[in-house]
Amino acid sequence: QVQLVDAGGGLVQAGGSLRLSCVASGPTFSNYAMAWFRQAPGKEREFVAGLKWNRGSTAYADSVKGRFTISRDNAKNTVYLQINSLKPEDTAVYYCAARLSLTWTVPTSGYEYWGQGTQVTVSS
Repeated sequence: QVQLVDAGGGLVQAGGSLRLSCVASGPTFSNYAMAWFRQAPGKEREFVAGLKWNRGSTAYADSVKGRFTISRDNAKNTVYLQINSLKPEDTAVYYCAARLSLTWTVPTSGYEYWGQGTQVTVSS
């Protein structure tokens, strides 16, 4: 059983930056592929970024490419999402997710474990 705790959200002005973190508890964190999703009010939860279990290849939604960076520190059981050049349309609750697999997947149904979410609000 893996438990995920998201943190790092906040209120920032457009153009600003945030670093979200997700700390995992439980065995063998390094065996899990990790991802970040977000959900804006009235919208479905959407894939933002994914990372393989071994810090290999990454994947990003087109809307965040070049601005967001996903990374992980297996020694700290932590995955990060660095968010730069924030836009008002990035406003959402951000969730980290884990799946017992070598690699990430896009559908939310592909993940067994979820964090509680952290709110990111970008003012214009």
